[in-house]
Amino acid sequence: MNPRFLAFGFFAALFSSFGQTFFIALSGAEIRAEFGLSHGDFGLLYAVATLSSAAVLVWAGRKIDDTDLRLYTVIVAAGLAMACIGMAGVGGALWLVPVLFGLRFTGQGLMSHISMVSMARYFDQHRGKALSIAAMGFPFGEAVFPTIAVASIAALGWRQMWAAIGALILVMIIPLMLWLLKGHSERHRQLDARTRDAAAASQASGWSRKQVLGDWRFYLLMPSFLAMSFIGTGFFFHQIHLADSKGWSLSLFVTFFAVYAAAQTLSALASGVLVDRFGAARMMRAYLLPAVVGLVFIGAFDKPWAGAVFMAFMGLTSGAVAVVHGAIWAEIYGVAHLGAIKALGTALMVLSSALSPPVMGLAIDAGLTMEAIAWACALFILFAAALVTAFFPIGKRDQG
Repeated sequence: MNPRFLAFGFFAALFSSFGQTFFIALSGAEIRAEFGLSHGDFGLLYAVATLSSAAVLVWAGRKIDDTDLRLYTVIVAAGLAMACIGMAGVGGALWLVPVLFGLRFTGQGLMSHISMVSMARYFDQHRGKALSIAAMGFPFGEAVFPTIAVASIAALGWRQMWAAIGALILVMIIPLMLWLLKGHSERHRQLDARTRDAAAASQASGWSRKQVLGDWRFYLLMPSFLAMSFIGTGFFFHQIHLADSKGWSLSLFVTFFAVYAAAQTLSALASGVLVDRFGAARMMRAYLLPAVVGLVFIGAFDKPWAGAVFMAFMGLTSGAVAVVHGAIWAEIYGVAHLGAIKALGTALMVLSSALSPPVMGLAIDAGLTMEAIAWACALFILFAAALVTAFFPIGKRDQG
């Protein structure tokens, strides 16, 4: 396994944090106060931006299949930098939509896409392990960036924080990513050779996206595949309201991200081993269940320790999500069109994450408690897990 290329996957996942809900939400209170937005208003603007990014992601994500990974990474990272700088200078509520679009599209969408597609495509025998190592970038960002962001906002202001992030990406992150991709031409040449050999041996080199859309298994997996993008995004987007409703300070709640990150890291490492041994399809049956435990605790208890337990069990599921989702499409449909297929899955996840802030925000505005929302989410997860368990084929590596 190539340590430098693994580090590329890790850092692509890490720097996707700047477009992830948990990070954007940390300046959500200041944004809502400055522009006079309610929870539902901000959630609606966020949803419009995220839905737009999901639509474009279907097209842009497939370009990784036929664009040099170095060029693709530079374009995406530069776009993320411009979005961060745009957030620093946003002048009105409506201007939040294109800025949030940029953050969600390049950060949550394409930086995550780069990390997971590159690991799944170029690692074959150790795909699960490679994905688990790269996926540690997600919890690392969730552990480190919230505390830094809260301190930066308090010391400098939210606009200055976003401007500094944009400058950091341009000056340091882009050169780092290019250095980590040194020698990529030879890596890609070897992949092309393996693909040609597989085709010559009459093995399925990969389904097209059109073929995937005609496969019933794709739709059967969707409730499980999309559950955490909806639930996790909703709770993290409304984390300030969750903390307020429980009587916890925001500074206390953000410390729970360290618990979340630790659980996510352990889960990602374990999931990589399990995916390599049993296959991602089997993992789809059980990987959501720890989140049910966390949601039950947040629904039943108000003590601060319940928040830590909630974040720990959500982290266990989240760590598995990154690895299982990264492997499932390559395992079932091959790698020849992995970028296009993964882009479709990622776009649907972005769509799911777009719906949860306004749905939960409107529910909060209507008086629904976070406890009631937690119980409803737990029931949906149980339904999704039961659906996969009852109907999805159990073969270790079903290649279609």
